[in-house]
Amino acid sequence: MTRPAPSHAESVAFRTNWFGFSEARQAVAESDRIMFEIYRESDYSRKYRVVYFTELDEHNKEYEIGRAMAGEHLYDGFIRTHEARRAKSAIADILARLNNGEAVESSQIEDLLAPFAPAT
Repeated sequence: MTRPAPSHAESVAFRTNWFGFSEARQAVAESDRIMFEIYRESDYSRKYRVVYFTELDEHNKEYEIGRAMAGEHLYDGFIRTHEARRAKSAIADILARLNNGEAVESSQIEDLLAPFAPAT
């Protein structure tokens, strides 16, 4: 099932939800899945980047979330922690394709990352 591209409001809600997690829920979320977002920078380079929200620490959390929020949202989701290395490799491949000018739709990204998504 393909998911339509999120509206700006949905994207902001997803990003802001990170701050609304209770500590217990956040600990559970960190233990079995990693929340991420693929976005396009808003500066001159317009490069596609990824931020792994649940892996941020106090030193870089505000900066990285600010960069992502200033950018153009493309895709967000979760990957299973025990598949993180393979999933991050797949995401890196997607970013390389996007940054080389290839049009990769959200539905294609969802299909490529489906093997790494946690069960719902």
